[in-house]
Amino acid sequence: MPSKLMTPGVYIEEKNAFPSSAVAVETAVPVFIGYTQKADWNGKSLLEKPTRITSFAEYVERFGEGFHARFSIEDPDPKVKQETFTLGDSQKIVKINDKNTAYMFNSIRLFYANGGGPCYILCVGTYGDGTNGLEIKVDDFIGSADKVDPFELLKKEFEPTLVVIPDAIALGADCYTSIYTKVLSHCANMQSRFGIFDLAKQLPAEDTATVVGLFREKIGVMALNYGAAYYPWVKAAIVQPSEITFENLDAKIDLETTLPEAAAIEVVKNFKKVATPDENNKRNFHQALKATSPTYVHILEEIRAKLNELPPSGAMAGLYTTVDNSRGVWKAPANVSVSSVNAPTVNVSSEGQESLNVDVLAGKSINVIRSFPGIGTLVWGGRTLDGNSQDWRYINVRRTLIMIEQSLKLAARAYVFEPNDANTWITIKSMMVNFLTNLWKQGALAGSAPEQAFDVQIGLGATMTPTDILDGKMLITVKVAIVRPAEFIVITFQQQMQQS
Repeated sequence: MPSKLMTPGVYIEEKNAFPSSAVAVETAVPVFIGYTQKADWNGKSLLEKPTRITSFAEYVERFGEGFHARFSIEDPDPKVKQETFTLGDSQKIVKINDKNTAYMFNSIRLFYANGGGPCYILCVGTYGDGTNGLEIKVDDFIGSADKVDPFELLKKEFEPTLVVIPDAIALGADCYTSIYTKVLSHCANMQSRFGIFDLAKQLPAEDTATVVGLFREKIGVMALNYGAAYYPWVKAAIVQPSEITFENLDAKIDLETTLPEAAAIEVVKNFKKVATPDENNKRNFHQALKATSPTYVHILEEIRAKLNELPPSGAMAGLYTTVDNSRGVWKAPANVSVSSVNAPTVNVSSEGQESLNVDVLAGKSINVIRSFPGIGTLVWGGRTLDGNSQDWRYINVRRTLIMIEQSLKLAARAYVFEPNDANTWITIKSMMVNFLTNLWKQGALAGSAPEQAFDVQIGLGATMTPTDILDGKMLITVKVAIVRPAEFIVITFQQQMQQS
């Protein structure tokens, strides 16, 4: 309607009847930080640029294939119990070469195998064809005078809600103090993200107490409620037999002297006569060895088993997405099956999990992935690293509150610089009450009525003083009762006297 009515006529004025609405933000959009084969798209570099993808095909298109790791054949240590295979008349093991470890590619595959969706990829370095190996450096993840801090880049991205760094664990326990603490600090500063952490791979000579104790000592005590750790690693079924060839063996290994079968030795001799073998020669050589040498097949299967031993963070990011989409972020991401996984690398018993789930000293809970006969591999824990806190003990409580905070924060942004008076207060309160009521109806908040599930306070005398209004402050207090998981179910049985 015109601001001044000077011409005779009929004027129409429309007024909004309903308050603004708050929309729940996305809760499971992980950002994977690590090394890729390449990082380019349409002639533009994607190195150190957070890139959003929606499928594994997009990842391959922009970031290439996995690292082509090489293995050596060695004698086992008789003092250490480990899996071996028979080669001729002796027992051998396969061992990955130095600077040949990378978990990013297969972690992405596990992510999508477990229901993953949109995610971000932040490449901190490329390995190309892998001929020169891959040196994983701490500075690539935390920045230095010569390297960009990837977390400074992530501050400019508002969509990611999970942080996953599968390649960092290749450093072993060295990544705890520098990288993992950096992730926790970043998530706490952003107040919109949650870290998923791996523990170092347990070596045959180590036990669970050693691996877990080192993690708890080095992870510190700051911002523990913004992260969760998972143990042990998993034996996945991601890497297929067709992906492993003789090229995964160290160049120093001579198959002519290694393989015992006479037919296979003849195949190797014929292949050596080819001056510059092309891809077709290599493919025929590989197929001929498979047909003539069961030992060769066993060696490749041992290599595949080693490549399929992966940190669980990628799979957990996928499960977070699955649970959020099917049930909601308020459902604990636990008691769910891990897809494309045969078994955990370490079998943890119920008694063995006690000290992992409940840390009486510092509360640094470790969520265990366990194998149950007839059921499969399940995630059997839903605690944050702040496991002794009544506020932030559970992952779903921490992540649900992140979702509520960020949703209401974005919705309230529209009222910045609006008059700080009763009309604005009523509008904002109605918006927040409607949003929280919908969450209560979906089961995110506990209580038989909305009044028991949440409370929103705003106004002069309730949350603000006249001085606050003069200072331009609009103070709002929101209380929510978030549902918590039934972690311990106790059923009491008792006999009673016969009644008749």
